Amino acid sequence: MEYSERIKRLPKQFFASLVNKVNQAIEEGRDIINLGQGNPDQPTPSHIVKALQQAAENPQNHKYSLFRGMPELKAAAAEFYYRQYGVEIDPMTEVAILFGTKTGLVELPMCLLNEGERMLLPDPGYPDYLSGTALANVQYETFPLKAENHYLPDYEAIPSKHLQSAKLMYLNYPNNPTGAAANREFFEKTVQFAKKHQIAIVHDFAYGAIGFDGKKPVSFLEAEGAKGIGVEMYTLSKTYNMAGWRVGFAVGNPDMIEAVNLIQDHLYCSLFPAIQEAAIAAMTGDQSCVTELVSRYESRRNAFIKACREIGWNVESPTGSFFAWLPIPNGFTSESFADYLLEKADVAVAAGNGFGRHGEGYVRVGLLVDEDRLQEAVNRIAKLNLFSSAAVEK
Repeated sequence: MEYSERIKRLPKQFFASLVNKVNQAIEEGRDIINLGQGNPDQPTPSHIVKALQQAAENPQNHKYSLFRGMPELKAAAAEFYYRQYGVEIDPMTEVAILFGTKTGLVELPMCLLNEGERMLLPDPGYPDYLSGTALANVQYETFPLKAENHYLPDYEAIPSKHLQSAKLMYLNYPNNPTGAAANREFFEKTVQFAKKHQIAIVHDFAYGAIGFDGKKPVSFLEAEGAKGIGVEMYTLSKTYNMAGWRVGFAVGNPDMIEAVNLIQDHLYCSLFPAIQEAAIAAMTGDQSCVTELVSRYESRRNAFIKACREIGWNVESPTGSFFAWLPIPNGFTSESFADYLLEKADVAVAAGNGFGRHGEGYVRVGLLVDEDRLQEAVNRIAKLNLFSSAAVEK
């Protein structure tokens, strides 16, 4: 049977290709240290699991749930945002419950743009942003995230012809793949930029809980006027190790929220109510599990970056997320270096070019294995003699 043009437009799934390479190596009996993934390695906290178990036993939760989600979950999301960021959210008009934020990120271009219209995407950026452009059949332009600008966009460098035609723009801080963070000043500048050019903003806040060195990540909605021009996507996947549960939400501009709700009215019949109750328990319960998780990631970051510098790998320390963005040595492309590490060191990393043209020259490492495995990965790479043996101070 012939596939539709919509399906044919879908980009190649970058992560699927990476998983296949790693699985093939594992099937060969090799001890692969997989640093290419973005899948949290810790279990969901027990009090959240127990909330799910109890809710799953309630026969009332075995029925179809409300199309737009439980009011109690929306209220919990609003309470969470006020407690964490001081942002007031109307739970009835400014919250949309999502089947994980990836769903919302793919849906929004279909909600807000007509075929052929244009949006702006970061480069490097999360590859699945492109899925939304393909399904909506919209055009897109990218803006570079460069090390010299701390991986923040330079709004003045975006060509005026792109600004005149664009209607939607995606941002993501703490950033995947670079690990960079943004401050409130940047988001206030973003609001003014968006108003000037009449561009709606979507901020992917997937790593909103994960900031290092005593600095808490800033919500886009903390900037004055942000709700007037955009929404923020928050997932429970990273904050509470609930990646497989597929639950998140969008908050912000009521018109954009209503658009998401409308499309989901036709696509879904809302989340299993027991998962919604567990999500409520996550956001309203004891948050010490989040503090402990961030401390674990920071300790891993410190150990990994220190080990890299000791073998002469001149790397920057990420300020948020659970990723490190590492420059490749001379003589390689991002993909050839990733393949070389997998072949010669049994270490899997994600090639930077998979995140966009400006990702070339880098690989992404996930800090999602224990410190001893991170150290072992660096020890294996050291034996390849790709870097100076002298420690690099930075």
